[in-house]
Amino acid sequence: MTQLEAARKGLVTDAMKTVAAEENVAEEIVRAAVAEGTAVIPLNPAHANCQPVGVGRMFTTKINANLGRSVTHSGKGDELEKLAIALKAGADFVMDLSVGEDVKSIRQGMLDASPKPLGTVPVYETISRLKGDIPHMDPSLLLDVIREQAEQGVDFMTLHAGLLLKQIPAAMKRKMGIVSRGGSIMAEWMMENKAENPLYERWDEVMDILAKHDVTVSLGDGMRPGCLADASDAAQFGELDVLGELVDRCRARGVQVMVEGPGHVPFDQIKMNMEREQVSCKGAPFYVLGPVVTDIAPGYDHIVSSIGATAAATYGASLLCYVTPAEHLGLPDGDEVHRGCIAYKIAAHAGDVARGLPGARARDDAMADARAAFDWDRQFSLCLDPERAKSRWLKTRAFTDEAHTDDHCSMCGKEFCAVRTSRRIRELAASTEQ
Repeated sequence: MTQLEAARKGLVTDAMKTVAAEENVAEEIVRAAVAEGTAVIPLNPAHANCQPVGVGRMFTTKINANLGRSVTHSGKGDELEKLAIALKAGADFVMDLSVGEDVKSIRQGMLDASPKPLGTVPVYETISRLKGDIPHMDPSLLLDVIREQAEQGVDFMTLHAGLLLKQIPAAMKRKMGIVSRGGSIMAEWMMENKAENPLYERWDEVMDILAKHDVTVSLGDGMRPGCLADASDAAQFGELDVLGELVDRCRARGVQVMVEGPGHVPFDQIKMNMEREQVSCKGAPFYVLGPVVTDIAPGYDHIVSSIGATAAATYGASLLCYVTPAEHLGLPDGDEVHRGCIAYKIAAHAGDVARGLPGARARDDAMADARAAFDWDRQFSLCLDPERAKSRWLKTRAFTDEAHTDDHCSMCGKEFCAVRTSRRIRELAASTEQ
């Protein structure tokens, strides 16, 4: 049985128990959410030593790190190094988006090395297997690839099944057109063949494969906007409505499903986008990229998008796909993977605090206590990036005459330190009360 099928039968699986313990919620709450489809636990039994991770609004917001080889840069070893960096930085999910030769071997290495759920976009491998300067997607091969990846142990798959032929004219009126790599592949095939999306047409076959291996569907947003001017348009929302239909079909078949979302969205439109997905897709967990809230900050898109991601987590998203400083510029290196992960851990946590998730602020309160006490070691242990924080602190201490003194920092110095002053004020107030 899939996790969804088990939940509907009233069974609490080991995976549900693990998620309940990790999230500090009752096992029955987890089971009920999985049964309703408002939570998913992507966990292919063939992925050895994979830890169950819950995705849903009753859980903490999770982050995903996109990895994978480019046809022009990087290799198997590089991506394994980036995987280790992402996991150390706190990634809850990882996706292998490798293209080119030997994709299956690269994916196996990542499956073996990752204790976290791993996702793919099967159409990438499909195209990589074909010959020619501009290979075109083969629908039968795509289903074969989906089957092989499921057998190999992939936990969740992005499938662009909601992008239909009738939506393409609206997308061609945009500034950026179709910016989703998978979405553009499907759209080109439809236009060339004057036929409907083969994933949509053969969805029952896809469901049979994924149900057998309990692979979670991540419904791809092939029409996600690639710039602010294209946000919240007819192409994007037309696809979203079809994704809602596919959510129903997944649940009816016992297949876990989550929905992917934009993209580039002005900040003031994020709340509406999150709420619209919840209605259109019947509460299915929302997995968003960013959103990127301005188009003019190349090199800083991890910051730009984490602003949008915080709003997304506050208003409806359950899983955030990180953006690195390399976005729009090139394939990220290890340091950029690290910075992308930390930016998104910040966004996820800030969203959890904003929506009042029980216990979310406990770590912040502990940090405040540690700062008030000048307990530097405790502060570093509570950091999202302890190594960077301690390194920066030590850098200051190395160039101060009072490097041995720990009850202030170089921002204010000992004489102007407001925390020290507050201590004295408390002592004065206490003596006055006596």
